[in-house]
Formats: sequence, C-alpha cells, structure tokens
Amino acid sequence: MLIDSHCHLDFPDLQTRLPDVLAAAADAGIGRMVSISTHVSRFETYRALSEAHPSVFFTVGTHPHNAALEPDVPAERLVELSAHSRCVAIGEAGLDYYYDKSPRDVQQQVFRAHIAASRQTGLPLVIHARDADEDMIRIVSEEMGRGRFTAVLHCFSSGAKLAEVGVELGLYVSFSGILTFKNSEEIRRIAASVPKDRLLVETDAPYLAPVPFRGKTNEPAYVAHTARVLAEVVGVTEAEIADITTANFYRLFSKAAEADRQAAA
Repeated sequence: MLIDSHCHLDFPDLQTRLPDVLAAAADAGIGRMVSISTHVSRFETYRALSEAHPSVFFTVGTHPHNAALEPDVPAERLVELSAHSRCVAIGEAGLDYYYDKSPRDVQQQVFRAHIAASRQTGLPLVIHARDADEDMIRIVSEEMGRGRFTAVLHCFSSGAKLAEVGVELGLYVSFSGILTFKNSEEIRRIAASVPKDRLLVETDAPYLAPVPFRGKTNEPAYVAHTARVLAEVVGVTEAEIADITTANFYRLFSKAAEADRQAAA
C-alpha cells in the first residue's frame, strides 16, 4: 500500500469528480490520503469530506498564502478543532517567499502559532517552505528549543541545508512529483541523502503531476509514479519504498494509525 500524505481533495479540480479520483487511487493501491487544510475557516468542508470517505484523513491549518486572511487564529483554536478523530495533523503552515501573498511577518506569526498547536497536541505539523530556507531554519530551530514537536517538510523543493537541519531536528521530508522532473537532479540528490526512516511521498494534488502526467491535473493515484522514482533514487524496490513510506507515515501520523486500528477492531 502507498499513502498520499498530502493532497487537496476539496479543490475544484478534484472535488467535482471525487468519486472517480478516489476509485482511481484505490485501483493504483493508494490506501490512504490526507486532504490538507489551507484555511481554518473551511474546517467543516474538510471534516465532512473525511467523514464521508474512510480512506481520507484531514488536517487543520492556514496556508502561508492565506496568513493575512487568518492572522489571528490562536493555537488554542487549532488545538480545539484538531480533536476530531480524523484530524491527524496541524497545517499546512509555513513560509512562502516566492509568491509573498501574505506579509512575511504575518506568515511567521501564523507559522509559530501552528508550531505551538503541534507542540500542545502532539500532532505533526505539515510545513510549507518555499524560497525561505534561512528563516525556516531559524524559526524551526528556535521553536524546537522551546519544546519539541514533530513535523514534515512537505513537497520538498528547498536546499540541502534545510533538509539536513530538518533531519537533525527530527523532521520528516516528503517528496512530490517534482522528484520526477528532468531538471530536478538536486532534489533527487537530496532525497538520496535523507534517512530511509524519514521519507514520505505525496502528490500535492491537484498540482505538480509527476512524469508522465506533467502539466495535467494531478491526483492521488499518481503518487505511485513519484514512489517509483524515489525507489530508484534510494536504491530499493518499489515494494520496499511502499513499505518504508507507509511505515513512516503511520509513525509520524500516529493518530491515523490509531484510527485505522480502531476501525479494524
């Protein structure tokens, strides 16, 4: 079984054909998906989607693009909402200095609130980092010094130093379809350097479809293509990378593991 640890099933490109998307994922051996929050205000949408589909978990958080729209959501509110049995993580939150859709100081403020919620709940934080390596390293290091939390650097496209520091701090690193792109040699080198017990795979669907679907709408079924390239980079079989990334997912997203255990009981 493979797990798509990060997708956006509520986005129109997927939501409008959700039954077909989920069926295709099942046919491709994608046993679980995590539909990631981009607005705390859309919590009920994520909740309903997950409750309707046993293969889908969800998160609660504010994407850095939307930090200016939700600048004052306190950690306590995130903690409260995350108590739902199928909410398995905080985020995505972080820093995006490529688009700068929200002021950088607001992005940092919101990011720190999400770190606090992750620390309080014990749930992993899904981190978005783009063109912000120095500030990301600084903030994560500072906050880890205030109290440990678990996290994943999702859709990794940053420099080797961020991956190195992240691993040193206990974070996981997740790779998307970017790993399969022809010009992604550096990302593949970074993936090869990440310890096997810290690797995850994802789609970030509907974005960043892997080769051979690049340029098309991405969907969870396509995570198998990213996993195939990751297996080549790491030097293991496709079956082994499925076992590795699934075990890593359930170790990090332990609430999902508990939910699946209860469902199977």
